[in-house]
Formats: sequence, structure tokens, C-alpha cells
Amino acid sequence: MNWEQLLSLKRQGDKGKRLRIEQDDTRLGFEVDYDRIIFSSAFRSLQDKTQVVPLSKTDFVHTRLTHSLEVSVVGRSIGRLVGKKIIEKYPYLQEIHGYQANDFGAIVAAASLAHDIGNPPFGHSGEKAIGEYFSIGKGQKFKEQLTDKEWQDLIDFEGNANGFSVLTSSRPGIEGSIRLTYAVLGAFMKYPKESLPKKPTSNIADKKYGFFQTDKEFFKEVADELGLIPNKSGNDIGYQRHPLAYLVEAADDICYTIIDFEDGINLGLVSEDFALEYLIKLVKDSIDTTKYNSLTTKEDRISYLRALAIGNLINDAVRIFIENEEAILKGEFPYALTDKSKYKAQIDDIIKLSVKNIYQSREVIEKELSGYQMINNLLDKFITAYNNNYEGKATNYDKLLLKILPEKNHPDASGDKETLYERLLHICHFISMLTDGKALIYNKIISNNNC
Repeated sequence: MNWEQLLSLKRQGDKGKRLRIEQDDTRLGFEVDYDRIIFSSAFRSLQDKTQVVPLSKTDFVHTRLTHSLEVSVVGRSIGRLVGKKIIEKYPYLQEIHGYQANDFGAIVAAASLAHDIGNPPFGHSGEKAIGEYFSIGKGQKFKEQLTDKEWQDLIDFEGNANGFSVLTSSRPGIEGSIRLTYAVLGAFMKYPKESLPKKPTSNIADKKYGFFQTDKEFFKEVADELGLIPNKSGNDIGYQRHPLAYLVEAADDICYTIIDFEDGINLGLVSEDFALEYLIKLVKDSIDTTKYNSLTTKEDRISYLRALAIGNLINDAVRIFIENEEAILKGEFPYALTDKSKYKAQIDDIIKLSVKNIYQSREVIEKELSGYQMINNLLDKFITAYNNNYEGKATNYDKLLLKILPEKNHPDASGDKETLYERLLHICHFISMLTDGKALIYNKIISNNNC
């Protein structure tokens, strides 16, 4: 892979080439991407989606939106620091093509901002609830009518693949959704493969999948334009990662490790004594003990340690990336950056404590169980109504239920061109884009009017 190709400013539908040297630096294409994501309805909906605790009413617990904003800030810092090193190593990128160090930060910031845009309500349990509706629930009846890869898309419903669809799917009059640059889409694609074969290698890029069967042609177009290295054969599609996807992943890893931990502390799920012990191990080489000892409140002490910890992890991620940059460009770095961190033991300790005290706390489990039930109920009712409508046997209840669908999701005359897979995925996408609160309201309506 080469950087000038990886930093492509091309957008879906472009007929000509977009050159960096011709860009207006007051409104760079990669920064336009950031703005388009911010103003999208899909991004705004993240304000009412779970990050740690579903349906939490406390002021200081993160939502998917605040988490995404923070990942974006961390991603921008990592990207700029890496960009400075890359420009120093390959000066022709600036001298001939016009790329700047901050371009790397802008790309990573935009991709980081969008990294959770396809996640269903109620956190990762939402993904599992959708998948299990098909694998062990009422949706099992559709298996024989689908291809293996279509079925795998549904039983392993994946927020990353859904996010790619959100960012790129065309609708009448709206080609390519919000039309992001291919560089930002490449950095967004943490898992550049289809759902089968499942985990064919231990490579981090094969851990999950990154696109649905409906999106594979455009996914291939983006990957080929960026010069990503194919790593699958035959009819299987997969690529080595875009190098900047490693930085997006690192920004996310840093934030959920440290900031979810901070949420747990503020919720009283992790004691301050434990928290201080774990965080101090991450910052012992950079802490100003005089300043730390002058802080009188728990919140100030935790905030100070959190800021230092994030700074240390940012610098470490940059070091690992630059040391392995040539291997990454060759597609020969099968790890997450944090897997090679000098702080890996401390990160693992924090995550282990977070899993025990936060993610498996009674409050989280009870609300995730409620979310599971809601998503299964919504899927069943909407899939039944949508398929009945397609087959021309919709009941009055079905027709009323389908009026809840947003206009862009509503079945119309073009529905006769849809396959069963497309219809099922269509409803999964609709459910996935609901907020926690909207899912709760719709479930209450449906449950009160059960037919």
C-alpha cells in the first residue's frame, strides 16, 4: 500500500480526480466529512444510545454520542502525531501532493466520530439480540431461503457493517448517503471482510466483518481505489486494513478502557481506592505528585489521572504505529496497537475490573435483559408486517404498524424488487437505528396493542 493512494479524496459518484494540492485549506475535504457526520440524523441519535449503562439518567455517564466525540478528539491527536512522522519520512507527500500532517488527524477524527454510528440500541447486547432472533428465535424459519453469507450477516448482526451501510447506502436522489471521502471510509473499515468465512485467521482485521452482502460491490470499489491488499481467495472478499484504521481502533480502545472505567467510578461501581491504584500504574512515570496531592475532591483526582493516562496511551500508540509502519503498509501487522502496548498489563487489569464491576453489574444486566426482550419483540412485529405487506396480505394492524417506519424506510411500489434478505436486513437496519428511548416507546405501544 502507498500513502498517496490511501489518502484518497475521492467520493462516491466522482467522475474526475480530487487532488490534495488543489484543496481549499480553509475547508479541507476530510474536514467536510467530519461536518457531514456531525449533522447527520444517524449521528445525532447516538445521544440516546447506551455506552455503558442502558437508560441511565445520571449526568456523568457517557452515551454513544459523548463517547464518539471523545474518541474523535483522541483520534485527531493520534492522527496528527502520526501524520507529522509520516510527512517527515515521506516528504514528497507534502512537496508534490500537498498533504499536511493535520490531514491524517482530520481523517482519523472523522472516522472515529462515525465508528459507532451503526450500533443498535442497548449497547452490544443489541447486536446480540438481533443476531439471536435469527439464530435461535422466530427468525430461524428464514434460514433455508437465504444464502450462507446472507444468513451469517443476520445471525452475527454487526454494528460495523451496519455503520458502513449508514454512511454509504444510496436512496433515490441521494447517491452514496453523505458521500464521505474514500480515505475516511477506509479508516472507518476496521474489519474489511464479509461475514464468511468467520474468523478465518487470528489477524485483528478478521475478528469481525465490515459489510453486508448488499454493500459488497461498493465496499470493493472503495478498497480497490485505496489500494488495500486482498487477503481472501475464490468468491470470498477480504482485505488487509487501511493503516489509519489501526489509529481509529486505538482511539476507541483508549477511550473505552479509561473513560468507561471513570464512569464506573462515578457510578460507585468501582471504589476510588481501587481506581487510583489501577490508574496510577498507568501514569507513574508522568504524574506530578505535588499537583496530585493538592487536589481535594475525588472527581478532580480521577480527572487528572484520566488525562495523564490518555496522554500516555496516545504517545504509546503513535510509537507502536511508527515502529511498525512499513509492516502495516505491507499488510503484515495482524495486531491491534494496544496489543503491543508497553502498558498492556495495566490495560488488561483495568478491563478485567471493568468487566466484573461495571459491564456485569446488576444494573447493567437488568437493563440489557429488558433491551433484549424489546428488540426481539420489535423485530418480530415489524418483520411480520413488512413481509405480509410484500406478499399482499397485510392486516390493518400491519398497515398501521408500517406507518411508524420513517418515510425513507417505508415500503412502496419498489418493494416488489426486494429479496427476502433485503427485507429482513431493512427491518434490522430500522431497529438498529432506533434510540434506546424510542425502542422503549415503540415496544410499549406494540405490547399494549398486541394482536
